[in-house]
Amino acid sequence: LVLSLAWLGPALGGEDKDEEVIEEEEKEKKEEEVLSDEIKEEDNVLVLHEHNFARALSEHQLLLVEFYAPWCGHCQQLAPAFAQAATELRNESSPARLGKVDATAQTALATEFGITSYPTLKLFRDGNRTHPLAYTGRMDSQGIVRWMQRRAGPSATLLQDTDTTAAFIDSKDLVVIGFFKDLRGEAAQAFFEVAVEMLDMTFGVAEAAELFQAYGLSADTICLFKKFDERQTNFPVDPARGLDTAELTRLLRVHSLQLVMEFTNETSNQIFSAKIPHHMLLFLNKSSPEQLSLQDGFRAAASGFRGEVLFVVVDVTGHGADVLPFFGMTAANAPTLRLVKMENNRKYQMEQDNFSDSAIRTFIRAVLDGKVKPHLLSAEPPEDWDTRPVKVLVGKTFEQVAFDETKNVFVKFYAPWCPHCQAMAAAWEELAERYKDREDIVIAEMDSTANELENITIHGYPTLHYFPAGPGRKMVEYKSTRDVETFSKFLENGGTLPEEPPVTKTPGNSTGKEDPSALGTDESRDEL
Repeated sequence: LVLSLAWLGPALGGEDKDEEVIEEEEKEKKEEEVLSDEIKEEDNVLVLHEHNFARALSEHQLLLVEFYAPWCGHCQQLAPAFAQAATELRNESSPARLGKVDATAQTALATEFGITSYPTLKLFRDGNRTHPLAYTGRMDSQGIVRWMQRRAGPSATLLQDTDTTAAFIDSKDLVVIGFFKDLRGEAAQAFFEVAVEMLDMTFGVAEAAELFQAYGLSADTICLFKKFDERQTNFPVDPARGLDTAELTRLLRVHSLQLVMEFTNETSNQIFSAKIPHHMLLFLNKSSPEQLSLQDGFRAAASGFRGEVLFVVVDVTGHGADVLPFFGMTAANAPTLRLVKMENNRKYQMEQDNFSDSAIRTFIRAVLDGKVKPHLLSAEPPEDWDTRPVKVLVGKTFEQVAFDETKNVFVKFYAPWCPHCQAMAAAWEELAERYKDREDIVIAEMDSTANELENITIHGYPTLHYFPAGPGRKMVEYKSTRDVETFSKFLENGGTLPEEPPVTKTPGNSTGKEDPSALGTDESRDEL
């Protein structure tokens, strides 16, 4: 009988009761773990929740916390680098530690710190949880480590004598030294703020009178020392205005670049992050000694435009080959010059290339004074451009079609490589097929990588613009869902969408607002 009951136990539900007890015990154990302020670690990253967060802040002077969501792809991509940075900081016995919070589970913490996107990184200093600092560094292990090191130690090395200062200057290709009469004054404190943020530069600070004298200074001054171009560049502190951190950051960025940069894989980030409004480009073939000699005049012209125009040499047979299509060029066009206005990517070229320093200066000044029209790319119109339902526009034909006062013209500006453009191609063809017999409506497209327009700048792909019939050269940007039915409503309603009823609230959408990611608008557009 006992043996029989043992075999029948599972069928009678005896085992289920035991499993329920076990599950309940495990649940209680997990709840106790969560309620505890014990801090566990995963790969040297502190695992934080609302019950141990205060303890973590009290135990760690500098704590960088990643607020993440388990399903977030960017968070998953960051995880190995974040763990590696945590390990490096711990191995060097740094006071800085890294922690993480699952913001989807720890909603109280997410609300307290205003977490609206993932991952969000915040730095907590000296246990203060009311004013965390937003992370501003690179999202890789070395970027995180350097960002934390600058905040864990002094941001600038104190220099006290001429020998130490000379050795400091000689130690790097580029160093920044702030000379201040009072290191506790407002100007010095502003300098330290800049030093904390500019991780790719080495900073020193000095207040000894002998050092002021040794470097020819009489008042508070920031000096940039370089092993190229000008060896010492001085930025005096204005006694009335003090030291503006944004302006000093800009000046250091501009003057840390070589007077003439070569466009390479290593320098491209420097070139574009300097935020210099114009770039003057010399395209040449570096294997040609004759073309290499053109750099002399180019360099001679550069000195008068530092900070306003960045001079860049582009080797058409090297790293620069990849950018040639952007200019509608091939390697055979070298040597040649182009000036680019960075805010709108407008390109300017001489009527006839002249590589003398005086000619280059004159050309640049004319462009800056608005006396030169931009050089606009245009492909040749295909022979059958207007025979298919989707009309194919190019730079040369755009005006006559888009601003035809008898037509309502709907244009897709696209890039051939853009996946979002490819995804909506079928819908655009179907829309054109639907309206091919309408005399008053034209559905068109233009490859914006091969064609440019003087008064319309395309910032992302695809971009959709509607040009209504009638006078006035009006233009309306379409920003709604990219499907045939919504396109049709837009066209039938004269370039606007009819009012829709309020969105019904659904679980997980407590605001009643549409989720932007479902619209297929900016979130599904390739930015330039």
